[in-house]
Amino acid sequence: MADTGKRGLISIGVFLIIVVVSILLYQPLQIVKDWTLILPLIIVLSGCWLAVLGGMRYSSPQKYERGPFSTFSWGLLLVAVGAAWFVYGYGWYYSLAILLLALAALAIAAALKRK
Repeated sequence: MADTGKRGLISIGVFLIIVVVSILLYQPLQIVKDWTLILPLIIVLSGCWLAVLGGMRYSSPQKYERGPFSTFSWGLLLVAVGAAWFVYGYGWYYSLAILLLALAALAIAAALKRK
């Protein structure tokens, strides 16, 4: 029970850091040029954090908790959706390619997953 509370508190802190980094990449650093791209950047970085959480859950799984592969899969899907939204301005086919690549990676990972 204590691990779940600590992970939840860490996740809240990481999410706040993700929001701050996204705002810093937009305003002072001017790396992200359009303010509408802040939300996809937050989604991509949150997906990266979910993938890290999947790795943390793999090392110490809980009995009635979502599995580490499921958490990692959701992280990968969030990264793919955010990246597809981010590159949509360059062409819809790039977004489609990113989504299909993520689905293919998930299918391969699911096929190679060990029990």
